[in-house]
Amino acid sequence: MGDHASGKGLQRAALARRTGCNLETIRYYEKIGMLPDPPRTAAGYRVYQEDHVARLRFVLRARELGFSIEEIRGLLDLVDRGNQTCAEVKERTERHLTDVRSKIADLKRIERVLAATAAHCSGEEVPECPVLDALAS
Repeated sequence: MGDHASGKGLQRAALARRTGCNLETIRYYEKIGMLPDPPRTAAGYRVYQEDHVARLRFVLRARELGFSIEEIRGLLDLVDRGNQTCAEVKERTERHLTDVRSKIADLKRIERVLAATAAHCSGEEVPECPVLDALAS
């Protein structure tokens, strides 16, 4: 069957190979409307075009950067309207950056607490454990 259905596009498995995205994730993104429904062949096979490849890559890259599904929906909505401005995109990106920095601060705090707690642990084969004590208090 190859990568092309009727020579006019990609089937889902080929889309997955081209983007490195698994089939279930592609199905999920279609189900929630992040990927538009592709046209179908006369035999009923989905036929994905280059715009599907580009959109899926956009979504995957945004997910890698930690954008939530709703944040990506907002970015895609701007793109789909075709009247986005760099200012709008920057504002959304700066909001996300603020969230990321907050998560980093939380992770650093967690790291400090875990390191301090683990430092009090002898690691010996005894039932008393400062880590468990700290979690229980």
